[in-house]
Amino acid sequence: MTTEEAKEKLREYMALSQESKKEVRNDLRPVKTLRLPEYEKNRDIYTKAGLDAIKRGELALLLLAGGMGTRLGFEGPKGTYPIDGDKSIFECLSDNLRRDIGDIRLPFFIMTSDKNDEATRAFFKEKNYFGYDPELIYFFRQEMAPACDFDGNLLFEGEDVPATSPNGNGGFFTSLIKAGYGEVLKERGVKWLNVFGVDNVLARIADPAFLGAVIAEKKSAAVKAVLKKDPAENVGVVCEKNGHPSIVEYFELDESQANQRDENGELLYCAGVTVNYLFDTSILLRTVEQKMPVHKVKKKIPYIDQNGNLIKPSEPNGYKFEILITDILQFFPDFLPVEVVREKEFAPVKNLHGVDSVDTARELLKARRDTDGD
Repeated sequence: MTTEEAKEKLREYMALSQESKKEVRNDLRPVKTLRLPEYEKNRDIYTKAGLDAIKRGELALLLLAGGMGTRLGFEGPKGTYPIDGDKSIFECLSDNLRRDIGDIRLPFFIMTSDKNDEATRAFFKEKNYFGYDPELIYFFRQEMAPACDFDGNLLFEGEDVPATSPNGNGGFFTSLIKAGYGEVLKERGVKWLNVFGVDNVLARIADPAFLGAVIAEKKSAAVKAVLKKDPAENVGVVCEKNGHPSIVEYFELDESQANQRDENGELLYCAGVTVNYLFDTSILLRTVEQKMPVHKVKKKIPYIDQNGNLIKPSEPNGYKFEILITDILQFFPDFLPVEVVREKEFAPVKNLHGVDSVDTARELLKARRDTDGD
């Protein structure tokens, strides 16, 4: 990205972030979740509907893999981190895919970033694409966003090299289209896109029951959700905001909303998202021309000072700009949260130790092996 391109993009993002700040955030309502008992009761029906659609070639996969393993004390792409013995996160996800659809092969899009694209491609090639058909794997880079100081001045990470970072997972579909892969979706007749993050090593991908539930319930978008452990759990929750499907962070709910319960004593805002989505591609195609909200986030941003010295700040010194995947939901007429069993499908890897960490993910992977006998 040239300096002029960065300046133009910065002006655009600053304007969009100001518009986002004007948005009213307190008009929230709970959304009906497809609860686990009903999901299990209809699992056979849902599975057949989903498997039929998969066999017709109506599903494609998109992995959000632009992150690095920095928070895990690891220098490579996050997906290459050895999470289960010698198995990387990427290999665990590939194993999960085979569990549900066996030898069926679907178009598989992988969104990388400028920071890890080359290393990710090399890793997949080295591992022989984990047995997947390389002709069906489509790598593309997410767009980059410039960074600025608190006064709105562009920061530089080198001489005439603007400081940039990935612009958030919400731009996944625009980046896919700009990479020229919209034609792949059209030519193959893809109707559904299963979008999932690299963080969750227990994610069930191309799950026929999940897809079948969305088809049977006649919805245009869905997410796998787990019941919140408590009102303050640090997880985004599904809701309706200003009349549109949405996901808000736990801190956006005031105390009364967070603690609100139904007649059975369960939290009204109970569905915590797992970053495993299904989207109707015909609606996704219409979102490309829409202006997405941009979120301005305070971050510690390395930069070059006036004397050419590289400065690595210990405190936030500027803003990065992100488009969130949750913001795309406003363009969908409806949305279905589907409850799944936390211990079987949710093992986020956010930290090296502690909550949502390498340690907890390894424990959950071991528990699954002990249960399944593999």
